Amino acid sequence: MKKHHHFIIHKPWGMISQFVNPAKRKKRLLGELHRFPEGTMAIGRLDVASEGLLLLTTDGKVSEEIRSSKYEKEYLVQVDGIINKEAVDRLKKGVEIGFDGKKYMTKPGEAFLIENPKFPLRSQKIRDARHGPTSWVKIIIREGKFRQVRKMTAAVGFPTLRLIRVRIGNIELNNLKVNEVKEVKTLIS
Repeated sequence: MKKHHHFIIHKPWGMISQFVNPAKRKKRLLGELHRFPEGTMAIGRLDVASEGLLLLTTDGKVSEEIRSSKYEKEYLVQVDGIINKEAVDRLKKGVEIGFDGKKYMTKPGEAFLIENPKFPLRSQKIRDARHGPTSWVKIIIREGKFRQVRKMTAAVGFPTLRLIRVRIGNIELNNLKVNEVKEVKTLIS
């Protein structure tokens, strides 16, 4: 039986969640963080402007299971403006976003106003106070459509400025440093 490998990484801002750059853009790739075994794949993705927890595996069955709606995905999101209770309530109930050229209603999830989580500054400055206030919201969903969280916050009038995934299922980012790679025995229990 083939021995599979599983990894938890803290993806930095500006990195593509892939090992190959199809567009040949000057962006960092996952292979720059570690020498991963052949056949390693990202489980889901974080877009170039997103950061935080990313899981990798050599086991396609584990990848498929984690991408399913069985597992919660938790994000801390800095938004433009001071998000209000009404917007947070709409995020909880589900909002209409565009997906694959069609309208899509997101499934209900969880959303909470939170204080600034004091994450280390990212390599690309977001902006300063001259451009107006910002606030933070925690969003927990079980799906993961293309740029879903960004589209959700924009749909309620508070565009995303910074997005950090901090949890998938029971796996948390915790104190993993930006660019850090940790090999683990398993990703699902």
